[in-house]
Amino acid sequence: MKAIIVDDEPKAIELLSNYLRMWGGIELVSTFRNSLKALEFLQEHPVDLILLDINMPHLSGMDLARMIPAHTRIIFTTAYSEFAVESYRLDAVDYLLKPITLERFIRAINKLGFHRESGPDANIQLIKSGNRTYQIPSDKIAFLEKEGNYMTYHTDQEKILARQSISEALEQLPDHFIQIHKSYIVNLHRVVYWSKEEVKIQDVILPVSTTYRAALESHFHKEL
Repeated sequence: MKAIIVDDEPKAIELLSNYLRMWGGIELVSTFRNSLKALEFLQEHPVDLILLDINMPHLSGMDLARMIPAHTRIIFTTAYSEFAVESYRLDAVDYLLKPITLERFIRAINKLGFHRESGPDANIQLIKSGNRTYQIPSDKIAFLEKEGNYMTYHTDQEKILARQSISEALEQLPDHFIQIHKSYIVNLHRVVYWSKEEVKIQDVILPVSTTYRAALESHFHKEL
């Protein structure tokens, strides 16, 4: 997947470039502070994704969005909320309000339906905890536990506390992580044994609720 960033703020370009680099698997081919130059580039070099500011000199992000091929996906990045409705009329993937956090960026990228299996960092999970961002291989995460407004990532080395919902955690995890209870997500690759009532991972036994039992059974029956 190829992408460009169009934003007249250098700091915004730097931030989004770093997020793309951390995510992995998306090739940032160029950045532009001038939307007219971006349009000229796109006429000769089609891309899959544009991270597009709205309040731009000469040609607004909204106007640029109307002039590019329909197959090009757009994520708007702006400090202004009043354009949100119009952005979705243009079939934008998402509308990000500045300042853009890493978690919000990842949620937007996930809406592309893009999977990182082919990227060099395909199995790396980015976990924001306080002012730190951890890069953890997904196979080093045994399970996740919901605690109030936080998720605790139980990894091989340590526990990492992240402020996110269980649905937000599931959005960014690979498909072999599934929810088995209102408070637990498990890495199916790390399951020692399972039954209708419980799952054992490492030396920990976790409950399986009736709501999620069918999905768990379905996965393991496919493996048999």
